[in-house]
Amino acid sequence: MAPIGASGDVPRFFRLSVEVGDLDEALVFYGRLFGMEGRRQAGARAYFECGPVTISVQEVPHQAPHPAAKALYFTVGDLEAVFGRAETLGCLSTEQVHDAPAGAIAVRPWGERSFYAQDPWGNPLCFVEEGTVYLG
Repeated sequence: MAPIGASGDVPRFFRLSVEVGDLDEALVFYGRLFGMEGRRQAGARAYFECGPVTISVQEVPHQAPHPAAKALYFTVGDLEAVFGRAETLGCLSTEQVHDAPAGAIAVRPWGERSFYAQDPWGNPLCFVEEGTVYLG
């Protein structure tokens, strides 16, 4: 048996689907938060190109949207600008992260300068300032 990764065919993460209850509302929310327009796709979905990973926002009108993973992490060059947009949208997290407000810009114990937010359908989001990303 060949060692793991020996074939050179290492999977690359390219898309993440986020469920929402209203695609039109999600296009406005994510468009404002990300500072870009999403592209509508067939099948009640829209794409937001976020670097090498596309966020696929999918409407699920006949069921409650299932929240994504614990948090979707994004790196940004201007953390204050994204924070301002999140604040205007009223979507800053009210939780605590290591005894600090998650919805405030803070340097986390692992060194990342970040803040947390949540979309209207319960999907948790984290924005991290470029240059402070902790790689482990």
